Amino acid sequence: MPGAPGQEAVAVKNQQLFFLKLFTNSITQSKKMKKSFLPALAIFTITVIASCQSATEGEQHVADTSATNSPTTMSTPLKEKVLTASEQKALTPDSVIQIFKEGNRRFMNNNLTARDHSALVRDAAAGQYPKAVVLSCLDSRIPVEDVFDRGIGDIFVARVAGNFVNEDILGSMEFGCKVSGAKLILVMGHESCGAIKAAIDNVKLGNITAMLTKIQPAVVASQDFKQDRTSKNKEFVEYVSKNNVKNTIEAIKAKSPILKEMADKGEIKIIGGYYSLETGEVTFFE
Repeated sequence: MPGAPGQEAVAVKNQQLFFLKLFTNSITQSKKMKKSFLPALAIFTITVIASCQSATEGEQHVADTSATNSPTTMSTPLKEKVLTASEQKALTPDSVIQIFKEGNRRFMNNNLTARDHSALVRDAAAGQYPKAVVLSCLDSRIPVEDVFDRGIGDIFVARVAGNFVNEDILGSMEFGCKVSGAKLILVMGHESCGAIKAAIDNVKLGNITAMLTKIQPAVVASQDFKQDRTSKNKEFVEYVSKNNVKNTIEAIKAKSPILKEMADKGEIKIIGGYYSLETGEVTFFE
């Protein structure tokens, strides 16, 4: 039976060294007998080419074998189905929160679920039964679905700079929960939010000015902060961000009788979250 790939490589190397020695001796002899030099050179060249080819084939065999046996190349079943109506119905607000926490841990550990997106697109065409509604900031550094290891059909995502609510977003949340059956509303702020900094600095620029009026109540509510209350102070920006999330939660309950009633009955939960740009971790709070 043939030896192991490593042993074959050693044998090829020994063979090359043998012919190199033979070639050296031939050169020495050629000083005495010039006619023997060319045949020796021809023999050496042919042999080296053949042995290199053999070595390459051996290395390729090792690579093919390693690739076949490597755990990272073994086929992993892809998630191909979206959530069904019965699966959504079986969920509770607390179970969805737990799903989000586990998904966030996978995101932080770079261990996201493998998905067949083409299959999921086709499967979702017949209907949608998401687990939750997430209200996130516009910030491009927060890939909401990935942050919770969610895929197509798993969550409704609303985005606006500063993650506040207006009647359009409230109506979307009502659709997501009352009509489509989502069990959770998550309002998610984040570290180093530009909209929060702009609200702290009272920026005046086009439509941004009007937008910031929705966030500035959180700035007012944060005046009990004992240190430097400017946008350059990371701790103050975080304090305002979290107060802004809390204000948004209260605004949802105050401005949407439908969602408040669902929350009071335990059909949904409305909670907050704070995303770390540095670690990818979401801290949950109510």
